[in-house]
Amino acid sequence: MKTKCLIVDDEPLAIKVIESHISKIPSLEIVGTCRNAVEAFDILLKKKVDLIFLDVEMPEISGIDLLKSLKKSLAIIFTTAYRDFALDAYELDAIDYLLKPIPFERFFKSISKYYQWKGEGIEVIGKRAEDQPDEPFIYVRSDRKVIKIYLRDILFIESLKDYVKIHLENEVIITKEKISNLEEKLPDAEFIRTHRSFLISVRSIKAFTAEIIELKNHEIPIGRTYKNSVLSFLGYQE
Repeated sequence: MKTKCLIVDDEPLAIKVIESHISKIPSLEIVGTCRNAVEAFDILLKKKVDLIFLDVEMPEISGIDLLKSLKKSLAIIFTTAYRDFALDAYELDAIDYLLKPIPFERFFKSISKYYQWKGEGIEVIGKRAEDQPDEPFIYVRSDRKVIKIYLRDILFIESLKDYVKIHLENEVIITKEKISNLEEKLPDAEFIRTHRSFLISVRSIKAFTAEIIELKNHEIPIGRTYKNSVLSFLGYQE
């Protein structure tokens, strides 16, 4: 699932620059652009937004005042032509503070900080930034390292409360992540939730019944809550 971005800036050129940068990163999606805080507030009431690129100085209501007025915690990257607001930005737990004009390299670093801020350091990437085809993969943080895992190598994912085990052909990787968050990011056509504790790769299925799914050297249960959707997905009729 793509990260849904909102751009809030009173300068049309600044909006175009950020739109251009976002278009180069396949995991990002623009859900709206607006010229002031009032428009932004209205969009936030109507749409799901994961990340906001927020200009500091705007007419009537500043970006900082908008952020202070919001009750829920949101991922914010401030954008401004002035350094003077940096301290305010960090006191409000902003992910980053970008100075205009914003080069793509600096923008890309902010996006990396965003995924680190999410806590699990993970994002599905289906293409390279230059829009060339590539094998889909994820990055996960494990044992003080960032590990690249190709989706085709994943057999299944097992939940351990706030951690998950990612079972590969000959390896198991443990990372701090909730299985529900991981489920949202992985392609629906390639991964299916079969149980509150299991998310499996469809390509790894060897056989199945109405109660279990067989993978290589593993039997994964089909939970009662997930049974109808799983069997329908697999085209199974009892």
